[in-house]
Amino acid sequence: MSRGTVNRAILLLAGVALLAGGVLVLAGGLDLYGRIGWTPPSRWPLTSPDQPVFSDASRTRWTGEGWWWPALFAVLGLTVACGLWWLVAQVRRSGPATVALPVTAPGLSLRLRTRALADAVETEAIALPEVARVRAQLTGPPKRLRLRAAVRLTPDADPADTLEQLHSGPFAHARSTLARELPAELRVRVVRPPAPPRRAAARPRVT
Repeated sequence: MSRGTVNRAILLLAGVALLAGGVLVLAGGLDLYGRIGWTPPSRWPLTSPDQPVFSDASRTRWTGEGWWWPALFAVLGLTVACGLWWLVAQVRRSGPATVALPVTAPGLSLRLRTRALADAVETEAIALPEVARVRAQLTGPPKRLRLRAAVRLTPDADPADTLEQLHSGPFAHARSTLARELPAELRVRVVRPPAPPRRAAARPRVT
C-alpha cells in the first residue's frame, strides 16, 4: 500500500469522524430535533441546546473503576504516538521541493523543482511501449536524494528488457541532469490481461 493511499484513508476516516461529530453538535445546538418533531433515543448525544456535550454521568461513569485511568492514558498515549509516527513518516519520506543544479558560471545559482524532474521521468517512461503506467517521486534529504518509481507493465512486456530501458533511459537522464548519483527504487507490476468473454450456452432448437 502506497503512502498516498494510507494518507487518503487516514484523512477520510478523520474527516468522516469530524463531520459526524459536527453534525450531531450542530443538530443539538440548533434544536433541530424539536423543530422537526423527532425524539432521539435516550443515549443520543446532545439532544437540546441546554444539554452539555458530555453529561456528568457520562464523564464520571467509570472513574471509580481501577482500570479506567490506566486505560484512558494508554489510549491517549497510543493516539499521540500514532499521530507522531504519521507526522515523522511524512517528513522522512518526502523530498525537497527544489534541488541545486551544477553550473559553471561563477556566482550563478540554478535550482530545479524535483516535481518537474519526476514529471520528466514519467513522461519519458510512459513513452516506452511496454509501460502502461508510471509514478515517480524524488525523496530523501538533498544530499541523499533517491528516485522512487512505481511502474505497471503491459501483459506482453518483457520485464528484464523494460527495466534495462528504464535504467538506461529516463533514470540515466535524471542522473545526468543532476550530475551526481541518484539511487533508484523501483516497484514493478504487470497488468493482468482481460478475461476472455464467456460464450452463452447454445439453446436447443425445438422442432
